[in-house]
Amino acid sequence: MAANLGLFSDPSPPPPISGHVPSSRRRPSHDRISFAPDSSHSASSPSALGVPARHGSRAESERLAASQRDLPDEDARLVVVGDAPGTAEAAARLGLGVGPAGNAVRTGKYSVLSFLPRNLFEQFRRVAYVYFLVIAVLNQLPQLAVFGRGASLLPLAFVLFVTALKDAYEDFRRHRSDRLENNRSSLVLGPSPLPRFLPKPWKRIRVGDVVKLLADDPAPADMVLLSTSDPTGVAYVRTTNLDGESNLKSRYAKQETLARTPEDGFAGVIRCERPNRNIYGFHANLELRGGRRVSLGPSNIVLRGCELKNTAWAVGVVVYAGKDTKVMLNSSGAPSKRSRLETRMNRETLFLSVFLLAMCLIVCTLNGIWLVVHQNELELMQFFRKRDYSGGDEKNYNYYGIAMTVFIIFLMAVIVFQIMIPISLYISMELVRLGQAYFMTRDTNLYDESSNLRFQCRALNINEDLGQIKYIFSDKTGTLTENKMEFQCATVGGVDYSGGKAPSPIETGFYSIVVGDQFWRPKMLVKTDPELAKLLRNGGETEEGKCAREFFLALAACNTIVPLILETPDPKQKLIDYQGESPDEQALVYAAAAYGFVLVERTSGYIVIDVLGDRQRFDVLGLHEFDSDRKRMSVIIGCPDKTVKLYVKGADNSMFGVIDKSINLDIIRATETHLHNYSSLGLRTLVVGTRKLSRTEFEEWQSAYEKASTALLGRAGLLRTVATDIERNLHILGATGIEDKLQKGVPEAIESLRQAGIKVWVLTGDKQETAISIGYSCKLLTREMTQIIINSYSREACRKSLEDAMAMCNKLTELSPMAQSSTTAAGSGRIRLALIIDGNSLVYILETDLQEELFGIASKCDVVLCCRVAPLQKAGIVALVKHRTDDMTLAIGDGANDVSMIQMADVGIGISGQEGRQAVMASDFSMGQFRFLVPLLLVHGHWNYQRMGYMILYNFYKNAAFVLVLFWWFGHI
Repeated sequence: MAANLGLFSDPSPPPPISGHVPSSRRRPSHDRISFAPDSSHSASSPSALGVPARHGSRAESERLAASQRDLPDEDARLVVVGDAPGTAEAAARLGLGVGPAGNAVRTGKYSVLSFLPRNLFEQFRRVAYVYFLVIAVLNQLPQLAVFGRGASLLPLAFVLFVTALKDAYEDFRRHRSDRLENNRSSLVLGPSPLPRFLPKPWKRIRVGDVVKLLADDPAPADMVLLSTSDPTGVAYVRTTNLDGESNLKSRYAKQETLARTPEDGFAGVIRCERPNRNIYGFHANLELRGGRRVSLGPSNIVLRGCELKNTAWAVGVVVYAGKDTKVMLNSSGAPSKRSRLETRMNRETLFLSVFLLAMCLIVCTLNGIWLVVHQNELELMQFFRKRDYSGGDEKNYNYYGIAMTVFIIFLMAVIVFQIMIPISLYISMELVRLGQAYFMTRDTNLYDESSNLRFQCRALNINEDLGQIKYIFSDKTGTLTENKMEFQCATVGGVDYSGGKAPSPIETGFYSIVVGDQFWRPKMLVKTDPELAKLLRNGGETEEGKCAREFFLALAACNTIVPLILETPDPKQKLIDYQGESPDEQALVYAAAAYGFVLVERTSGYIVIDVLGDRQRFDVLGLHEFDSDRKRMSVIIGCPDKTVKLYVKGADNSMFGVIDKSINLDIIRATETHLHNYSSLGLRTLVVGTRKLSRTEFEEWQSAYEKASTALLGRAGLLRTVATDIERNLHILGATGIEDKLQKGVPEAIESLRQAGIKVWVLTGDKQETAISIGYSCKLLTREMTQIIINSYSREACRKSLEDAMAMCNKLTELSPMAQSSTTAAGSGRIRLALIIDGNSLVYILETDLQEELFGIASKCDVVLCCRVAPLQKAGIVALVKHRTDDMTLAIGDGANDVSMIQMADVGIGISGQEGRQAVMASDFSMGQFRFLVPLLLVHGHWNYQRMGYMILYNFYKNAAFVLVLFWWFGHI
């Protein structure tokens, strides 16, 4: 059972790290730059300086990566805390929006009254059903009743009934699930004069109600936290039901709302944005008594479906309920796509319809000629008697004139020849697709044992398209790789420490701390470098030792990781499990723990780190979380020695722009060299820096941060500016290398797909060197390939690069026939090409006239590798191929940044990986591993297409033969 760590007293020294073997370490021969702290920036702690420490400032970080917008009146919602009726009245009075009357959700499509008309309308959206209905109606006319009237309705009625029955059962299951969900109960604060929390069904909860969650309770609606069991206002939630991520996330109540309990009558008004789908963004303000306003952000809201973990209780006010909650706004079914074979069949159906009409015209024309020739003989003919002599009076009996008779014959021919377009074909196709889906889901070759997940078919109508794929667009992280980060190496103070030993429990390859009579150690073992571990233990007051200690202290402090304590079979030993939103952060904190810097406790205002056996408390004075614009995160720490330090970590291209390069150039150059080497090995890299803050700097930051966090307009930009202003003139500490391992069977899968004639393109946000290294590891790139690299920073430079690349492609294509000795392309003698392009170049190429040139080059290449691309650029690359060729495209990914790419491709596949289930929810098919593409496409795809194609041809030829026999008979009677 997991539990939060409390404060420790009388810490015992940890057992020493054993198994470290000294080794020689040589610094790089080239010049190095050392980043020494600026003496002018040294300062004492805020408390010593008379500045109150802002323990809760980390709660205002607000996820700068999330979408934050201005909040004009027309886009606002007013919520009166604890007063649901007052919320509705205030909204009506001020003209602001408010949510629905209740929190009930409905995912069902139909009601009892709307089922029949709506279901029939949806079914008759298929043109073929309209055709069959017209035929059935014609057959009800006495003059055209070739078959029995009832018999002509039975096939269509059967299809409609079976489909309606299936839809009704599926909708019944949805309604049943809705009832279970809506009848769950939560504790809601009752009305005055004796307010207390009472159980209340979810469907009766309203916007403005105050709800209390207990440990492991799910949130019934989107609610802003007011208070928690933690005195600093922190609460931990698990968002598995929302996005599939199992790591704990921190949410915070504002310090202003912690002082008063809801039972005492908390009063306030929340002015928030209208309901929207952005689960990572929230913009609101809380107005307290006296007119004071407090800003609210994504870190202050708990969304519906999130479970409260490691927190005894939490109280919040509902701001979005029912269908307005973010989880409901993001819920949608599988994407609707039509298979290429069905599209082709529709064209063939139109052709057969024209052929059918032509046969009917021929029949009625010949019949008209015959009537004209024999019009004088019609009185005595059985079916064309003009007069009725039985009653004495002469009258027309069964004759309508030549024109009308010809028209009736035309309609009769349509009914007789109607099976040229068989209704049974559509029934057969659905049954075949259902069987194909069963075979795919039950195939053990598509079963992932590690995650216990089977293949899922979310779109039955495109099964056969799997056998026609020509292009595969793949994400890298989590799709080709496992997205399970492992710390491999580090460069500290310009020295490369990459000689880590594999962790071994026998050699005590992990670090443990002593708490009372128990030993606590990290859950994950990390390989350590003996020389670096020795430097940390014995470095003392040397510059190298101080730099190393600062480096690992930064790794342990600059993060949002939550340590959890897990029980083990041994009562004297416990495991520390680090939970966080980023696998990179988890790997870095585990690495710091392996070297003796163990994060043991985190609250909203401070953290406790065991520094080589000395348990120390560090006040968290401020936190700027990672965002896609800055590409770094920072934390302001109040240290035990009364100093205030800023620790920053981020991408190299972002960090080197804020590092002070006026000193220690040799360390900077050495670090850059080591980073290049790490990237060449396929490692993910982060640069770490620090500097001391003076009293003046901290006060200026504190004032600017307070002003930005409470701004009503442009809050995101102001917070970003505050972070940028403080993150400057850093002293470089070092950099890390983290390995994201390839999934099992990826190289073999890519080689098999290449041999099948399928082109694989990789679209990733990683650095170019990292992407190229992974390309070689997974056999996407080979040493025999000629690489064409395009890295440009202007439109004209892109145009010139594309022209040069096209010229090179044409030249190499001309030389290909002479390259008979080449070992590429299985001895074909063709020179194989690989295009490598970065996201900066794509900015100037996509959506411009340069797209055609890029497509021309890419179509000549065997491999395309796109680096540093944004999600919309991924979709743009897919559209580049999809809209310019008839070849089928497939996109595969595992994260939210792959959704646009998956939806753009003809076939989208989601990987159930470490980045949540957003990709799976948007996909047509889902599976657990990239290597499953081989049996899916080359086995199931092949047989799906072949069997479906043969069945369609068989039906068409069978019916055509039957109809042509009838047509021949019509011509000889």
